[in-house]
Amino acid sequence: MIAPAPANAAVAEDARRVFFVAGEASGDLQAARLATALRRRDPRLVLAGIGGSAMRDAGVATDVDIGELSVMGIAEVVGALARVRRIYRRIVEELDSPRRPQLLVLVDFPEFNLLVARAARRRGVPVLYYVSPQVWAWRRGRVRKIRDRVDGMVVLFPFEEAFYAAHDVPARFFGHPLAETVSPSRPACETRSRHGLPAEGPIVALLPGSRVKEVDRHLPLMLSAARLLERDAHFAIARAPGIDHERLRRIIVEARLDVAIVDNDTYNLLAVADAAAVASGTATVETALLGCPHVVVYKTSGLTYVVARALVRTRYIGMPNIILDAHVVPELIQGRATPEALATELRRFLDDPAYARSVRERLSGVRDALVRPGAADRAAAYALELLR
Repeated sequence: MIAPAPANAAVAEDARRVFFVAGEASGDLQAARLATALRRRDPRLVLAGIGGSAMRDAGVATDVDIGELSVMGIAEVVGALARVRRIYRRIVEELDSPRRPQLLVLVDFPEFNLLVARAARRRGVPVLYYVSPQVWAWRRGRVRKIRDRVDGMVVLFPFEEAFYAAHDVPARFFGHPLAETVSPSRPACETRSRHGLPAEGPIVALLPGSRVKEVDRHLPLMLSAARLLERDAHFAIARAPGIDHERLRRIIVEARLDVAIVDNDTYNLLAVADAAAVASGTATVETALLGCPHVVVYKTSGLTYVVARALVRTRYIGMPNIILDAHVVPELIQGRATPEALATELRRFLDDPAYARSVRERLSGVRDALVRPGAADRAAAYALELLR
């Protein structure tokens, strides 16, 4: 059984329990902010679940790390089925236990979490879905499962609230909690010095992803593009939590490039960068919030891509473009994601100041759309309404 929160004298037998399930690094950060806000409102809550270091720092007890659950794409899921089934059974044990949670919080990760939601509904455990699956983009049939299995939903983008309302799903947009915290914490000159970057000259940030498979696919591509631009800029990789530093170093050595690895300082790196190459996902939103012109990159397995291409209903894949409903930043997906194409798009940012400036100005619309101060606290109040 998954371990409960650390025991202390103030926790009574009848203490209310909230159980979280997050399947990847971005969900870990979102869940951590909600957990922190819940503890502020009710310090007696017992918080447990599946997550990563951010959730543990926020007081959520976990003995299953997101690294065991996070997989990328259809082909990769097949290879991890035994592990995923084992984790699912452990969650069901928790739902069946005498100390079962009074609220289940599911964070994105729909292929797994919608199965967990079904198990919770059958057992009468209320479900808050925190961070909507992108059903508005592909596989819209899943919205019926959400309607039947979820008691409440908190969405991170304003257009999602209207989408779910049209499908009779109780969804609320309180603002994007992450958007409130995305800002640099020091002057650009200090960031350059801290990471061994030159005091002057263009810098390009590389964000290859938060999962191992993403990094293995994206980083060699990004470094090959960097080789084509090595006389024009200096490059730095933002290492995501959970990605081994030595793994990045090996890929850099194979590419025969001098590239800095930046740990736990992504926002400051993006704040000084003139351009960035970013794997599609939450990182593109963070990059947009910092006003950094960037190229959205994504490559996956052939099987996953074929299936996704048949199902995706949006014009864009990059969240900044989706939020703004315009082609603001370039997108290089699958076969179009080549070193030459990436280098061309990055070079345009570096060589055309007017173009880069116009992209920065348009990206400011992402902050305008997402920031509503106090979003996590309002989401926590909504969660407590569902808790029973």
